[in-house]
Amino acid sequence: MSMTVTPAPLSDEDRAAIIAAVREFAQSQLAPHALEWDQAKHFPRDVLRAAGELGLGGIVVREDVGGTELTRTDAVAVFEELAQGDPTIAAYISIHNMVAWMIDAYGTEAQRRRWLPGLVDMTDLGAYCLTEPGAGSDAAAIVTTAIGDGDEFVLTGVKQFISGGGEAAVYVVMARTGEPGARGITAFLVPGEAEGLSFGPAEKKMGWNAQPTRQVIFDRVRVPASAVLGQLGKGFSLAMSGLDGGRLSIAACSLGGAQWALDRAIRYVHERFTFGEPLAERQAVVFAVADLATELQAARALVREAAHAYDTHAPDAAMQCAMAKRFATDVGFRVANEALQLHGGYGYLQDFGIEKVVRDLRVHQILEGTNEIMRVIIGRHLLRR
Repeated sequence: MSMTVTPAPLSDEDRAAIIAAVREFAQSQLAPHALEWDQAKHFPRDVLRAAGELGLGGIVVREDVGGTELTRTDAVAVFEELAQGDPTIAAYISIHNMVAWMIDAYGTEAQRRRWLPGLVDMTDLGAYCLTEPGAGSDAAAIVTTAIGDGDEFVLTGVKQFISGGGEAAVYVVMARTGEPGARGITAFLVPGEAEGLSFGPAEKKMGWNAQPTRQVIFDRVRVPASAVLGQLGKGFSLAMSGLDGGRLSIAACSLGGAQWALDRAIRYVHERFTFGEPLAERQAVVFAVADLATELQAARALVREAAHAYDTHAPDAAMQCAMAKRFATDVGFRVANEALQLHGGYGYLQDFGIEKVVRDLRVHQILEGTNEIMRVIIGRHLLRR
């Protein structure tokens, strides 16, 4: 269990004001540049700092270190709005927030004071290091080691597919300190400037081009015992609890990206004429738009319900987070892909932006636990019950 207490939900007035501010930021600071950043593979650090000034670096972090301290129910609404500006940057902010939450929830007071002010401001960035070249879905099989040496630990190993690799000020790293399996894993806070820490080249990806993804390499990296996050041997459960919130956030990012694509498709079918009438008059298009909007609204309802379960500590909250992630990311990709189809050949062109959203949302079905693993979580919970 984390050490945080669920904050009170926002009033309707406060919630509306925050969402309006996030929407303005997304539309003025993200949307106009999203295509350019994607094509140039540019990571907009200055815009992230501006996001920090708005309170987006510590959305669910406690207020005593500068956090915004929203509920997950309010946070998913924030991420949906951000993703309508740019799913890539919204998704990176969601990962950064997962790191900040883990430090806030499990860190000592000294760790919280050391790392969270900079993370909240986004003058410092965070990265989450669990996946390895040989350990993806089977996360308990990691082989990165942390060997005790006096009052220090020595970390050796490689982490794979790390968002923010080479850019982060702090890495939350899962490493093996004991027996094989989940019970032998401990979480560590590793500074970005640690001696022996290095990074692979930026990965060449289908999407998410405006955020860097690299291997993170630990070559006998020494950290003090005070760098342990939480307790020895409890790192796997800590990592999984972080992913519960992360799954809600990435699900919300899928909703936002898909809503943007659907809105563009609705506008396009009014403007595009074939055989003397707008596409919007054709029954096949009417039915397609109706089905896409219905599926998207169903996904949104499931994400909100899962966020409420998380906030109220429901016993099946982890299962509901997995359900929401699986459904919303599948629906989000399908809606964006069908929005591209409604654009015809124009949807395939980069200038329209639809193909970028399709590429960006595809990875949401893979990260924070593949959707196949989400089915495993859901099915096992139901069968145990």
